Amino acid sequence: MSKEQYIQYGSGFSAPREWRNFDASPTLRFERLPVIGQLYTKNATRFPDNVEYGDIVKGLPVAADSCTGVYCSHILEHLSLTDFRIALANTYNVLQSGGIFRLVVPDLDYLARQYLNDNTDEAAYTFMRDSYLGIENRPRHLKGLLASWLGNSQHLWMWDYKSLSQELIKAGFIEVRHAAFGDSVDALFLTVEEQGRWDNCLGVECKKPLENAR
Repeated sequence: MSKEQYIQYGSGFSAPREWRNFDASPTLRFERLPVIGQLYTKNATRFPDNVEYGDIVKGLPVAADSCTGVYCSHILEHLSLTDFRIALANTYNVLQSGGIFRLVVPDLDYLARQYLNDNTDEAAYTFMRDSYLGIENRPRHLKGLLASWLGNSQHLWMWDYKSLSQELIKAGFIEVRHAAFGDSVDALFLTVEEQGRWDNCLGVECKKPLENAR
């Protein structure tokens, strides 16, 4: 039986040792450059040493059918629709038969309801800021452009459960369900999930089918 492997992509600074952690941030690549990368970072702290550079859209350096579990938190909303579908296909590819994929993204349904129930003059501003769909200022100087390039805060495609579950099913996943913080049958997900990133957000769990179920 193959050794269990758990991977997280878009890890940021949350990089538990039990997991193999990847992040596609240009800041991470910059930090890993010899000499110059050691002298500067955009962030208050540097990426943990066990975070590897890896882009789920381009494909991670992970063997196909090798992962027992895959996790991503607040990553998929930063992708275009086309790249999102590629990311799902690549996630499916690295999972073992019967492997679990858990994800959490901002909940468009929740944000829309908050907007509709907000009768203040600030409702639209609040929605645009909370959804990260609005751009308040465009960087015009080199420092601002560099910070914008090294960061990736903009949301490109938002999801509710109905649309996200259909995309997962089309990608081949089964047993797609609403998930809550810490409710996976696989206890190792407790080491990577953070409560605050699940509050008022959309969590989903699904599986790759067993070989004999295809």
